[in-house]
Amino acid sequence: MKSKLLMAALAIALLAVSIQLTSAKSDSRQQTADDAAVYQAILSRTSVRAYTEQAVEKAKVEKMLRAAMAAPSAVNKQPWHFVVINNKNTLGQIARLTPNTGMAAGAPLAIVVCGDMKKALDGEGRDFWVQDVSAATENLLLEAHALGLGAVWTGVYPIKDKVKAIRELLKLPETIVPLTTVVIGYPKEAPRPKDKWKPANISYNTFGGKDVAE
Repeated sequence: MKSKLLMAALAIALLAVSIQLTSAKSDSRQQTADDAAVYQAILSRTSVRAYTEQAVEKAKVEKMLRAAMAAPSAVNKQPWHFVVINNKNTLGQIARLTPNTGMAAGAPLAIVVCGDMKKALDGEGRDFWVQDVSAATENLLLEAHALGLGAVWTGVYPIKDKVKAIRELLKLPETIVPLTTVVIGYPKEAPRPKDKWKPANISYNTFGGKDVAE
């Protein structure tokens, strides 16, 4: 009887180990797949400035905004606000008022990514809002690309005339500063991404330093 119980216990233990090993292999494969997908999305993303007339679905807009709000921010202040533009007349006015955003006239969507100064840090860290909102903008661009959309980042802040024009058009309060306008749509073109890898831009330990492992 004891022998049978021992054999049964051993069989259960072996099964548990087998399940754990299988689970570990599965997790490892999933991590590898996730890494490949993220890496490919980053390297294949590029600016798209021509779009079809197809509207961007509301569910996709929300996914882009969720991705943007998942960005890191200093002291977790999340000092951002997003103005979604899907009105053709407003898109045309954005194109007219800020010439670097001329492609907005032919786009179905733009998102103006702003800094909310009520949420920004006080003192010397106040300008961290620019980094925080830039991180949110990059997340938005990557999610747009992952969703099969084309997008381009266009700058607003710190050009005073552009800030003033966008603020007046969108009726933004003084505490809301437009940093970027991301123009989005289903791509009409398929530009090739640029290879921006330059080892000369890398230093180790001190400026100009070589990797000690070499």
